[in-house]
Formats: sequence, C-alpha cells, structure tokens
Amino acid sequence: MQNENVGTGDRAGALTITSHGAAGEVTGSCHQVAVAGRQLLLDCGMHQGGDAVKRLQDEQFGFVPRQIDAVVLSHAHLDHSGLLPLLVAEGFGGPIYCTGPTLNLLAIMLEDAANLYQRDLDHSNLRRKRAGRATLKPRYTLEHVRQVLEQCQPMEYHEQEAVFSGVSLRFHDAGHILGSAVVELTIAGEPDRTLVFSGDLGANERVLMRCPEVPERADLVLMESTYGDRDHRSQEDTMGELEQIIAQANNDGVIMMPAFAVGRTQELLFHLGCLYHRGLLGGWHVFLDSPMALEVTGLYDQWLDALDEQDQRVMAHYGARTLQDFLPVLTPTPSVEESMQINRIERGAIIIAGSGMCNGGRIRHHLKHRLWQSRNHLVFTGYQARGTLGRRLVDGATHIRMFGQRYAVKAQLHTLGGFSAHAGRHELLAWANKFEDSPQFRLVHGEPEALQSLADALADLGKRVTVAEQGVTFVPDFT
Repeated sequence: MQNENVGTGDRAGALTITSHGAAGEVTGSCHQVAVAGRQLLLDCGMHQGGDAVKRLQDEQFGFVPRQIDAVVLSHAHLDHSGLLPLLVAEGFGGPIYCTGPTLNLLAIMLEDAANLYQRDLDHSNLRRKRAGRATLKPRYTLEHVRQVLEQCQPMEYHEQEAVFSGVSLRFHDAGHILGSAVVELTIAGEPDRTLVFSGDLGANERVLMRCPEVPERADLVLMESTYGDRDHRSQEDTMGELEQIIAQANNDGVIMMPAFAVGRTQELLFHLGCLYHRGLLGGWHVFLDSPMALEVTGLYDQWLDALDEQDQRVMAHYGARTLQDFLPVLTPTPSVEESMQINRIERGAIIIAGSGMCNGGRIRHHLKHRLWQSRNHLVFTGYQARGTLGRRLVDGATHIRMFGQRYAVKAQLHTLGGFSAHAGRHELLAWANKFEDSPQFRLVHGEPEALQSLADALADLGKRVTVAEQGVTFVPDFT
C-alpha cells in the first residue's frame, strides 16, 4: 500500500478529492470533488450511532454548501443521503443527480428522518426548559426535505448527462438496494480522465438485486471497503441457519428480526416466502412492524421489473406480483395499536421491525417485552455500526438500558452474515480486478481493520492503492 499520494494532476485539469465522512468509518459518506474550478459532492450522508439531536447540532460541513455546484448520490441509505436537507438549509441550491428509484426512496426516508429528528428535538427542548437551559433551533425542517426532492434530477442507468462543463456522469447498477448506483464521472481533458465511485456494492448471491456492474475503465476508483477483511457466509449456509433457528424456536417463542427498512426487509420477505412455499413455516405468522418498511416494500413492488429476473420468475410461478402475495402468512402492522397487539402473542411469531441497528423504531419496544426471556430469539441480519445498540448486543452485552430501564439479555442471539447488503472481501477484489486498465484505488467506507486488509490485498494484486483520511485532500497522480 502506498502512503498518502499527492500528485500534480495532468492536463485534464487539477482534480482533488476530500473525504468528509466514510473515511476510517462506515457512515457519513461525503466526498468533495474539485475539478476545473467547480465542486461536486459524491453523497452527503449522516453519521449513525448516538443521540441524533446532539449529532446534528455538532455537524459541521468541511466546505461551504453554497459553493457546491452539484451532488451526485449513489443511493438512498441515510448514511449516504441523510444530510442533504442540512446541505440545502445552509445554502446549496444546485442539482442532485440520482436514479429514479433513489428519488422515490428519498421521499420516504428523508421525510421519516426529519419527523424523527423534530420529535427528538422537541423532547430534548422540553428537558432543557425544565432545567432552565436555552432551547435548540432545528438545523433543518420538512421544507428543506421538499427542496431536496425538487432539486433531484433522476437519471436512468447508463444514460450520460453533463454535470457541468467538462464533467459528465453515468450511473451503473451497484446491486446494493433498489436504485443504487456505481458513479462514473468523465472529466474532459487531454486525455480524458474517468473517476469511478463504487457507492456501496451488493453481494452477488443476494436475492432481488442484480449483480453489481463494472464500468469498462477508470483512472481512479473511490471504492467502499465495508467488508474488506472478511467474506460472508454463503446464501445456502445462511438459509440453512435460518431454517435451524425457526426449527429450534419450534413455535415456543418469538423470533425478532431488526431489519433495515430499505433492502434488508424486502429480501427477508422473499426468503421467508421461499420457506413458506417449501412448507417450512407451518404454525408461524410473520409481522412486518415498520410503517416505513411497508411503504418501501410497496415501492419495491412498483419497481419489480427492475429487480433480478430469476427472482421475478420465482414469484410469477406462484402467481405473486407483490412480496406480500408471495408470503401469505404476512401481516402488516402499520398502526401503533396493531404493533402493540403483537405483544400479546407469546409464540409462533416472526417480527420484522426497524430499526436495523436497534437505535430507534419499534424493534426497541419488542426488545423491551421479550429480550429478557430465553425462549425468544433475536436475529441480526445486517451490519451493526459502532456506537449502536445492535453492536452492543452483538458484542455480548449481558444488560442494556432502554426507556430509562435496565434489561437483562437472555434471548438467544444469532447473526446471519450471509444477508449482508454489501459485497464481501473476495467479491470486492473480483470487482476491482474487472477494470480493463489498471486504475488507482482509494479506499473509503470501512473501519480501519477492513481498510488495511483490503488495501494489502489490492497491493498484492499489483494495484496502486491509498486509504482516505478524514478531511485530507487527495490529488491523484495520473502521470
């Protein structure tokens, strides 16, 4: 691995990249690209974990928002998109390029995040008033979310669009969630230079999503490294483990699945539908207890034709045009009252609820009622970031605090790594190796161990590679 590589650029124009997030960490994706006197952002995501109000109060951009000319958004997950309303609130008025499905998802996710932020801010201000302290003003509002949506310019995969003079954009399918994209920026010059931003890359074996595409060539690849130090279990082994958990529970308890509303929930519904049609869900009832996940699932149904063709054929074989049709034992519980009624069920329930890292949402209420009972099961199907409740549970916490009370952790915990929405180590290396030429690689979106491991592996393949550091400006040397 090379040390920080600072070069002089070339006749294509001085190109610099400054990572303001997802550098040495896996959240807060935000990379500032400066070229030919113009500036754009690749993603504008929020950091996850901890208190949302405090996090937003402390958030400071490492640039002047009104001086940014455009944003290119890889996908709708909040750690890639969640600070767009704040960016707009602080003066950004340019276009936001994304795919059509990403725009649809943003309308759901950013509004939900804004409502949660305002609710938490109201609670925080009430406490501050009682303590005789000054209240906090919101950093952004729902009106800024609406402005974000108005500034979005949706594009089709493989369509080419000029971002500004001398820089053109093309999206490729990243296979991560609905609408996720690999970003290809072509910078005019002598010669032209191509910057590729992987966004988040999906795993090849995952259901519903297509395999990640690889642009033909690149001079520099800004590449995610979330699982750069390990591979996932195979889909077959993971499904076998899920079947064992269901058999072990044997209708004697309840299975809780904290799930991300976008992507993971829809995959779980498809997998459970497959188990149902194999006759393996006898006596079980599945509850989807997340209003946002229900809304997103409806969006996946609308974009079904954009999903994996083989999985479309499986659903069609059983006459299903929606994920709910494919899983007849599914009960949506959109209202609070319906959610609370699940607490009366002592066995035979599989509860899918947000949030995926247990930092909020209805899953915490289910944990409150069931985590301290050994007959219940808690199944993690996704990455748990540092500082989240999910991470503490995965790391073996014997007691946790929620709602001002202490709870024993007695439920049986399981981690199903094969459901990850991210490519594993060997898939990342295979993707990187498919470029026709030999681009430089700059690694982002990974914890230090994963970044170092993937950097070493890429160097062993003869790649030139550096690791992004927070706030450090990188000048690629194309000579």
